[in-house]
Amino acid sequence: MFRAARRPPRRSCTASCSCRRRSGGRGPSCVAENEIAAAEAAPENPLRTLGLAIAAAAGGAVTEVELARGGAELVLRARRDSLIPLMLLLRDDPRFAFEQCMELCGVDWPEKPERFEVVYNLLSLSHNHRVRVIVTTDGVASVPSVVGIWPSATWFERETWDMYGVVFEGQPDLRRILTDYGFEGHPLRKDFPLTGFVELRYDEELKRVAYGPVQLTQEFRNFDYLSPWEGMTTLPGDEKVHLNRLEGPKE
Repeated sequence: MFRAARRPPRRSCTASCSCRRRSGGRGPSCVAENEIAAAEAAPENPLRTLGLAIAAAAGGAVTEVELARGGAELVLRARRDSLIPLMLLLRDDPRFAFEQCMELCGVDWPEKPERFEVVYNLLSLSHNHRVRVIVTTDGVASVPSVVGIWPSATWFERETWDMYGVVFEGQPDLRRILTDYGFEGHPLRKDFPLTGFVELRYDEELKRVAYGPVQLTQEFRNFDYLSPWEGMTTLPGDEKVHLNRLEGPKE
C-alpha cells in the first residue's frame, strides 16, 4: 500500500499574525507591509536632518525644506525679508558653518506672481556639505545684498542684476558686468526680445561705435535652410527646381 507523498510545508510571511489575516495568506501584501516597515526603520537622510535643524534655528525664516536630485541636494526656500539673518546663521553657527558662497544666480518664471528666483549655493568646508537657498521677488521689490557676509557675492549680484534686473539693496557697486553700459533691458528675462532693443555698430558719420535701433537686413526667423543639392530630389519647398531640372532647359 502506497502512502501519499507529503507536500512540503508552505512558506508564509514572517510578519505578524494580523498581517497574515489581513492579506489572507497571500504574499504580496505582506511584502508591501514589510517594505513600508523597512522604509520607516531606515535612517533619516542626513541632509533632511540638516535642513530641519536649520529651519528650527532660523525662527521662521525658512518656509520650505526640500531634497532635490533623489535626496542628494538640500534646498531651503526662505523669506526675502529674513535673508540676512538666515545667511548669518548659516555662516556663523558651528553646526552649519557655510563659509563660502559658491554661486548666486537668477531664474525667471513669468507665470508666477513673484517671477524671479534668486538662488544661493553655499558650501561648508568644515562639514563637507552644501545647501541651496532660494528667495523670490516680483522684480520691483529689492533683495537684500549678502556682500557684507560674503564679499565675493558682489560679482554674482552684479551679474544677476545685469541679466534679470533684480535689484540688490545694499550693493555698493550695482553696475552691468556682462553687457555694455549703454545696453537696454535684461537679456535673460523670458520676455526679452531675441533681437534686443538696440544694436551696436560702427557709425561712418560719427567715426565711432554707436548704439542705434535694430535694423534687420533680412526677414527675421523666416529662413529656408534647405537647398536643392544635386544628390537630393525630394527636398521640401524645392519642387519647382526639381521640376525644371527634369523638364530640361526651355527653348
